[in-house]
Amino acid sequence: MARRDLTDEADPVTFGPRELDDLLAAHGLEPSRALGQNFVADANTVRRIARLANIGPGDRVLEIGAGLGSLTLALVETGATVIAVEIDRHLVPVLRSVVEPVGATVVEADAMEADWAAILGDEAPWSLVANLPYNVATPLVLDLLDDVPAITEMLVMVQREVADRLAAGPGSRTWGLPSLKVTYWAHAEVVGKVPASVFIPRPRVESALVRIVRRDEPAVPGDAAPLFALARQAFSQRRKMLRRSLAGRVDDAAFTAAGVRPEARPEELDVDAWARLRDAAAVAPGEPSG
Repeated sequence: MARRDLTDEADPVTFGPRELDDLLAAHGLEPSRALGQNFVADANTVRRIARLANIGPGDRVLEIGAGLGSLTLALVETGATVIAVEIDRHLVPVLRSVVEPVGATVVEADAMEADWAAILGDEAPWSLVANLPYNVATPLVLDLLDDVPAITEMLVMVQREVADRLAAGPGSRTWGLPSLKVTYWAHAEVVGKVPASVFIPRPRVESALVRIVRRDEPAVPGDAAPLFALARQAFSQRRKMLRRSLAGRVDDAAFTAAGVRPEARPEELDVDAWARLRDAAAVAPGEPSG
């Protein structure tokens, strides 16, 4: 059977496994393990993601790791304005041929080093909707929350364990620095699972969709940097009591002032407790706590 020219396909959003295999073969390409490439090859899945993102005409959408454009096409189908970012210089020409004719803009860039102000421009808000490469998903989400306030909502597909960490609450075994950072900036929830069978190549891990909605203001007032620095030190030794993991930074008086048990472990503290501990630790000996 002759191969189909997918760049001329009337409804390319219906890419299936055979179509994507043909597209890769036609350009002499293979998914890159180094870049964590797993392409979605199921129209129902990409359209489901677009529906869950609650986007439509007038919305601005950023996609990172666009790959061969299956999700990009579903996003364009909603009527939203779409910028698709892809790092793989071999994929970019194919991606352009698939999605630019239907109105998406393709940007070749490394998302971990991209100039987001230049890419997104002065207009806001933006939604991130993406099948994120597993090897950079967590640091990328956290960096965007820290540094790109123009992105006010995210719907990202990540490894299931990553999804659980991003949406975790205090007291759970998955509550750590990533979930604390997400909670500081946003509200997060796991909104669905994605079976391995819809990907090419098929991953060995489960995937899930996480919705992250930025707060109008951070969960607690004050400087974020010392709060995260304190938590980072404690979570790096998460099996230890805070008295030991934070020795030299937090004394008994500060624990008392913050209302935090020095015998507690870091996963027991919610974002409010971390803020109180930050504030108490910042008070010099003998200085009134205000």
